[in-house]
Amino acid sequence: MNTEISIEMPTPHSNKEQQEPKGKQTEQEKYFMASQWQLIRRKLMHHKLAIISFVILGVLYFGAVFAPFLAPKGLEEYSGSYSDAPPTKIHLYHKGKWIGPFVYRYKVDRDAFENKIFTEDRKSSYAIRFFTHGKKYKLLGMIQTNIHLFGVEDPNPKADEDPPQILLFGADSLGRDLFSRTLLGSQVSLTVPLLGTAISFVLAIIIGGISGYYGGIIDTIIQRIIEVLSSFPTIPLWMALSAAIPAGVPVTTVYILITIIMSLLSWPGMARTVRGKFLSLKKTDYVMAARLAGVSNANIIRKHLVPGFMSYLIVNLTLGIPNMILGETSMSFLGLGMRAPATSWGVLLQECQNIGNIANCPWKLIPLIYVGVTVLAFNFLGDGLRDAADPYK
Repeated sequence: MNTEISIEMPTPHSNKEQQEPKGKQTEQEKYFMASQWQLIRRKLMHHKLAIISFVILGVLYFGAVFAPFLAPKGLEEYSGSYSDAPPTKIHLYHKGKWIGPFVYRYKVDRDAFENKIFTEDRKSSYAIRFFTHGKKYKLLGMIQTNIHLFGVEDPNPKADEDPPQILLFGADSLGRDLFSRTLLGSQVSLTVPLLGTAISFVLAIIIGGISGYYGGIIDTIIQRIIEVLSSFPTIPLWMALSAAIPAGVPVTTVYILITIIMSLLSWPGMARTVRGKFLSLKKTDYVMAARLAGVSNANIIRKHLVPGFMSYLIVNLTLGIPNMILGETSMSFLGLGMRAPATSWGVLLQECQNIGNIANCPWKLIPLIYVGVTVLAFNFLGDGLRDAADPYK
């Protein structure tokens, strides 16, 4: 009986087909071996709106950090002649000739009702200079300097004339540059919510973790305290806490106290979230195994329970910052938060309480645009983080 045995030699095409699954398997291994934060980052990179919001927030916080350098004027600089002045126009041509970016001096007149009328005096042009000298400040709180990014200088100043001004956002009722005050105010409006949220985050983890992990009478007492704090109306509670701040205290002290007030008002909601997560996780197998192994309760909470839903807490933290921003703005707008000589976006919006002031000087609403953009950016970033942290997406 003749038996023929045929051996097929592998072709280059078959080798390629055998190598492709191996390469795909390597990619799959990288995916399955990735940590939770790596998976969240990969998903977040595909959320375009969240990435755009992250860039916008980066620009806003960059402006807050370097606000004294970017602002052409200091916080207390003013010119009475330019009170309620509209934004200055930046020109490039003077009498038909290109001379680069410059501004004209404002000429102030009065109408029949004694209202100010600002017109440009086109006799002389004043070039916009970069890295000009101005009000002294400490860059990053350490470097003493008087260099500002841009400004306008009068080469032939006169004693009876106000110096020319560059008012990108116009001026307030005292003749102060609104653009500079908006940048300097962002240092308060963008940092108070972050610090307040960080404090409330720590309080929520500690108090909510104790409530959910130990339960019993401790849980009952903590939950009743949370219910009492949550039952108070927000504005009267703000008024009561702000009234406790003594008059005439330093600006730094007011800043710290406002941060503490904001944190004390925002931790109960997150504490309940932490409690619910602890209740669902403390009966899991790995937590019971840690107890049987003799691990202390503090280490179980710190190493096993909290990391299990840290991504969820960070998402809630990001979504809670906009509420903090709106809260600080509302407090300052009502006169319960930051006070002069300090400034914030809420302080700047105090002049918008009069509808007639808004009708005559609509540029005073520009800080409101900053508040809206910041709140929307944090919300979109929080939505992107929530989708990225969802294991079912």
